[in-house]
Amino acid sequence: MLTHLCKITGVSRSGYYNYFSTKALSRRRQRDRLDEAVGEIVLNAYNFKNRKKGARQIKMTLEGEFGIVYNLKRIRRIMKKYGIICPIRKANPYKRMMKATKEHTVLKNLLNRNFKQNIPGKVLLTDITYLFYGKSKKAYLSTIKDGSTNEILAYNVTDNLRLDIVTDTIHNLKKNRKIKLPKDAFIHSDQGFHYTNPTFQKLVKKSGLGQSMSRRGNCWDNAPQESFFGHFKDEAYIKSCETLEQLKQEIKQYMIYYNKFRYQWGLKKMTPVQYRNHLLKSA
Repeated sequence: MLTHLCKITGVSRSGYYNYFSTKALSRRRQRDRLDEAVGEIVLNAYNFKNRKKGARQIKMTLEGEFGIVYNLKRIRRIMKKYGIICPIRKANPYKRMMKATKEHTVLKNLLNRNFKQNIPGKVLLTDITYLFYGKSKKAYLSTIKDGSTNEILAYNVTDNLRLDIVTDTIHNLKKNRKIKLPKDAFIHSDQGFHYTNPTFQKLVKKSGLGQSMSRRGNCWDNAPQESFFGHFKDEAYIKSCETLEQLKQEIKQYMIYYNKFRYQWGLKKMTPVQYRNHLLKSA
């Protein structure tokens, strides 16, 4: 019977006996114990700062925060074995508020997707996204992201889409004393109603910034900003917030985490703040 079963499964009799030998069982138990220990370490990195992460984030967090080096293949195997699931980003269904009216001005695309210019503060990317929280409540988040370092330099959270959601974001940028913007700094956005508004454009100019806009309907012209919103919605605990104040507090905590503790593969495995300091030292 054993010979027949081995023949059906394509396993030799010697291989069958070897698999169930005392020595082989001992090796598997030892490997399982080692995997359990590694699994606990990977899980600690996965939950670091109470933010779920994918394999690459786990690898960089292990190296940056725990001084532990595992290769990606091992981390992914452990994640699969113990069901450590990476959050999956969903497509951003954000729709433009409305078409620009005649008195609004659409500006040229000065950026042309040249996001990484290795000069902190030179390329500023901005956009607005919606946030659902509590019981069918809705809020909006406006951010300004450094194209070179991925650092979020300013943000604003409101429960409406009035113009001050973007003007207050500019004011918050000016209040950020940790960042010194170069003279040729400019802000890049889509052609949304807020950014073509003459009041916003005057404030940008008064703040000493140039202004650039994506081509109509082309999300790739502002891809890093869209990417941030995707990661943010995966990793921040938005839906559990019951009030606008709770939402603002969660966003504040996430921004601190993102800028100071969220390692990024494309930033030489550094956090945005670390990479900003790295560029400044290299200049």
